[in-house]
Amino acid sequence: MRVLFVFASCFLSGASLMAQRQPSPDGSIHSSQPDARAKNKAVAMRVFDEIFNQGKFQVAYEIYAPDFQNHGLHQTVDLKIDQDAVHAEKKAFPDLRMSVQEMVAEGDKVAVLWTFRGTHTGWGYEGLPPTGTPVEVRGMTIWRIVSGRIVEEWSSWSETGAYLGMFAHLKWWLVLAGLLVLAIVIAIERLIWAIVRKMLGYRARRLEPFDGGGSVSV
Repeated sequence: MRVLFVFASCFLSGASLMAQRQPSPDGSIHSSQPDARAKNKAVAMRVFDEIFNQGKFQVAYEIYAPDFQNHGLHQTVDLKIDQDAVHAEKKAFPDLRMSVQEMVAEGDKVAVLWTFRGTHTGWGYEGLPPTGTPVEVRGMTIWRIVSGRIVEEWSSWSETGAYLGMFAHLKWWLVLAGLLVLAIVIAIERLIWAIVRKMLGYRARRLEPFDGGGSVSV
């Protein structure tokens, strides 16, 4: 009986191991347990789902390393500056949603193709007043993740379309502001010209020769 129990235990253990190691279509064997790449993808998804979409900003201190660096086109910023920008975007676009189209992991890096969608109804985006403009921007981000925390970032996207849309909504404000400035300039110009004419007229009268009204006969 004891021998049968040992045999059954060995059989179940072997079946469990086989279930965890299944052959792929190319004939190689891969473990079904989550590997480092899957874990890194999960960390990347938290940035979009929790920080951007849900506004759980405190999560940043769980998934970003303290010495995190975001390598921008012209400068490299630390975690505080990076997250300040995220806060400003969420304030300017309260309905902000980030969706992921593609995600690829290799080694300690994760590359993501994402789309930013939101409506510009708040302040905080490049100093522009709310315009109500629906904005859609597509970009790519590469993260380097070590021990489950993001240590470096490289991102690229084009904001040209977003800016054009917001400026289009601002055009009437710009026209009104331009007309107001033009009216002020014209008023100042006329005031200065009136003062100059008055001064010139006063000077001309002082330079006129004195006429006594008659001639002196000898």
